[in-house]
Amino acid sequence: MTEPGGELLRLAATVLQPGFVGTAPPDWVRRWLGEGLGGVALFARNVRSPEQIAALTATLRAERADVLVAIDEEAGDVTRFESRTGSSRPGNLALGAVDDVALTREVACDLGRELAAVGVNLDYAPDADVNNNPDNPVIGVRSFGADPALVARHTGAWVTGLQAAGVAACAKHFPGHGDTAVDSHHDLPHIPRDRAGLDAVELLPFRAAIAAGVQAVMTGHLLVPAIDPSVPATLSRNVLTGLLRDELGFEGAVITDAMEMRAVVDRYGFEGAVVAALAAGADAICVGGENADEATADRLRTAIARAVVDGRLAEDRLVEAAKRVQHLAAWAATARASSAPGPWYGAAGSPVGLAAARRAVKVGGFAPSLPLPAAPHVVELSPPANIAVGTDTPWGVAAPLAALLPGTTAVRLTPADQPSPTTILAASAARPLVVVVRDLHRHAWMSTLVDALLSARPDSVVVELGVPAAVIGATHLATHGATRSGALAAAELLAGRRP
Repeated sequence: MTEPGGELLRLAATVLQPGFVGTAPPDWVRRWLGEGLGGVALFARNVRSPEQIAALTATLRAERADVLVAIDEEAGDVTRFESRTGSSRPGNLALGAVDDVALTREVACDLGRELAAVGVNLDYAPDADVNNNPDNPVIGVRSFGADPALVARHTGAWVTGLQAAGVAACAKHFPGHGDTAVDSHHDLPHIPRDRAGLDAVELLPFRAAIAAGVQAVMTGHLLVPAIDPSVPATLSRNVLTGLLRDELGFEGAVITDAMEMRAVVDRYGFEGAVVAALAAGADAICVGGENADEATADRLRTAIARAVVDGRLAEDRLVEAAKRVQHLAAWAATARASSAPGPWYGAAGSPVGLAAARRAVKVGGFAPSLPLPAAPHVVELSPPANIAVGTDTPWGVAAPLAALLPGTTAVRLTPADQPSPTTILAASAARPLVVVVRDLHRHAWMSTLVDALLSARPDSVVVELGVPAAVIGATHLATHGATRSGALAAAELLAGRRP
């Protein structure tokens, strides 16, 4: 077997966007930047503070000035930049609930200015999925909503706002991850829509993103039989080249979703899936959310180059992919130079985000219990962890409410705790009771417990931090996301302290 040469290895490195461990670039990443590595992806493990991220990106650019530094920062529940505190900006569902495209553009621009200020120039956002399946376990509040037209107009506004700040946007998860009850981190979702339905629903927001000039599109690990009945979208030439390129006219960079995900790895193998994605029309390979070391990156670089030597991947396809990555890097460098990065906000978070989150909180029912007459007992019901959101980002209403109403007590319960209504009612006797839920409609144990509590205490206030798909009690609040900003906005209403 002929071993791949240096130029093929350089091209293969250009199309990789690996993650790494640590709050400073490891030696192998710095060395690889001199060997053609086109970009890196930052995760929560790489983030400690804005100052630290600025130093990290400066170190990277000392090795390669045009390196793409990407982050998976949707704002809202999926936050890497504010993973230690929770996002100070509302996510997509909250912005969709307000339905003010100027506000969406402002929030995205505000985020972009802060990312640009610390040296990030590519954001794996916005989520352009139409969440029209309420049982979707992985999209939910990450979507602007269930109405395709609403999602489309806010996707376009988000792209425009972020890119005006000098950060490339990446609309995901093409061709649409909303209409499924399967998480592609675990298995391969099927999108049951026929072609006319795809045009009317899933594809509408991506058309809007392209019209807004989005610089990148991220693939979804999805089986879409109306386009390709046998191969997942990330590995499908019908989807990436025939649909996205030829039909929708997208000319920017196509980036894969994380290639460690089981939807593709379980069926095609790690290296095999990466090579197939490039052959299908992907330009950049996102990897390293789980396998974040040099050995993994080297496996993939070698596999890509060897696939060219073996004839499984056309060399001109690899050259085309590398050129698209380089074009994206050139756009990002020009945009960053011509934009005005903001200062970073630090621990206080974004005032733009808090103002938007306040607008997104909706009060339902007759609201007889607001504001609370005294410091309450808060019960936070915690569902199983969502891999996309992660487990380290803090959430909940109890902490900001306790800051506003000293004497507030709280407990957080999971199904494993076998929560008892009797115990909860005893702890809240003669005090206001606030019950905090996330996606109540998707969790039977949660619904059963809430029904029992409301039966005994109809004066309870229920705060929904997820998708508000159920009417819950006489007084209920919906924040449309479990963000720090949304929790504070809800706490202000509960305490009667709204500015």
